[in-house]
Amino acid sequence: MNDSLPRSFFSRPTLQVARDLLGARLVHVENGVRLSGLIVEAEAYVGETDLGCHSKAGRTPRTAVMYGPPGHAYVYFTYGMHWLFNVITEDEGFPAAVLIRAVDPTEGIEIMAARRAGRPRKDWTNGPAKLTQAMGISAPFNGLDLCAPDSPLFFEPGDPIPDARVTTTPRVGLYTVPEPWKSIPWRFLISPS
Repeated sequence: MNDSLPRSFFSRPTLQVARDLLGARLVHVENGVRLSGLIVEAEAYVGETDLGCHSKAGRTPRTAVMYGPPGHAYVYFTYGMHWLFNVITEDEGFPAAVLIRAVDPTEGIEIMAARRAGRPRKDWTNGPAKLTQAMGISAPFNGLDLCAPDSPLFFEPGDPIPDARVTTTPRVGLYTVPEPWKSIPWRFLISPS
């Protein structure tokens, strides 16, 4: 049994969820060991009209999970080498998600260090593909109910982050996406204090 964020947290507007996930804890219980990190960066992707969002292509085998209930994982493979982890938001049938871009590691440090061997701690989980590698998140988690009491992957509440410490910028890596979607400030991150 875990103390995870409830489904009602995720069944809200995606921009609000992305902002409110800052400071929450992402937890993966692997073989009885907790790997976790405080979320410091997240991006919002909202519906079929968002040309930066995978659902712009409509419902496909890849995007089908985005149309499902909020609070489920959307994990996909990109660039032929990286897994990226998102959580589904809003109402079932409306494809929206938050990409977890970076966490600050707090538990399972030895395992993360081994998985990111040869790299300084600051580079273990400071990108969406780095954090999935460090935390052991890949294809089997796609579609997982992150709100289920026995889920091995879930979010725990954290301390609220004051607005003064939150920065918004355009989303990362949308090189071929047209405006306004390329520059819309839907990336949320905690500013260094």
